[in-house]
Amino acid sequence: MAGSFSAHVRRVTVALFVLQLALLPMMAIASDADPEQDFCVADPNNPTIVNGLVCKNPALVNGTDFKSTVLATPGNTNNSLGSMVTAAAAGKFPGINTLGISMARLDFAKGGLVPPHTHPRATEIIFVVEGSLFVGFVSTDGTLFATTLQKGDVFVFPRGLLHFELNVCDGTATAIAALNSQNPGTQIQAVALFNSGIGEVVLEKAFGLGEKAVQKIEYAVEAANKKP
Repeated sequence: MAGSFSAHVRRVTVALFVLQLALLPMMAIASDADPEQDFCVADPNNPTIVNGLVCKNPALVNGTDFKSTVLATPGNTNNSLGSMVTAAAAGKFPGINTLGISMARLDFAKGGLVPPHTHPRATEIIFVVEGSLFVGFVSTDGTLFATTLQKGDVFVFPRGLLHFELNVCDGTATAIAALNSQNPGTQIQAVALFNSGIGEVVLEKAFGLGEKAVQKIEYAVEAANKKP
């Protein structure tokens, strides 16, 4: 009986080990799912809702579908933050649909700031085209990793971590970002907390603030994030 039980335990152990090995590729996926065809140019006119964007008929696809000029024009930095992020994600660049990548252009006026935010579905790497930026991210243990970037420098923000970019040069600045998701998502922390309707009682308790202080922050966040 003991020998039979031991053999059963060994079989179960081996089965669990094999199952774990089978799941490793799934656990290793850190961005968008792999494409299942050469390309899937997005069809923005298709109202069907899927996890991604519906493919355009391949017979109607041509070379221009894989080109975008969305990053060619500087963003309008005439706003309270003095910055503008122009995204080349699948919604505006149909050719990258299912390819697991996107880009963005970051334009800064003097002193301009891209406020603390996260990309829940992507790691981001930025390249400074012009100017100087003070950038950083905060790890899950609360440690700040920050540095100043000059023209030509590259910096990476790990997936999902809070990060920011601040122009610290005497003039304007520009950076280009690449992200490993066709739709990385962006959540600005101040907006998510103070301009989403969470409820003042929650914010008062969370930050140890009085009602008037929370309301003042809410008004300030709303004004700072209004579209130009």
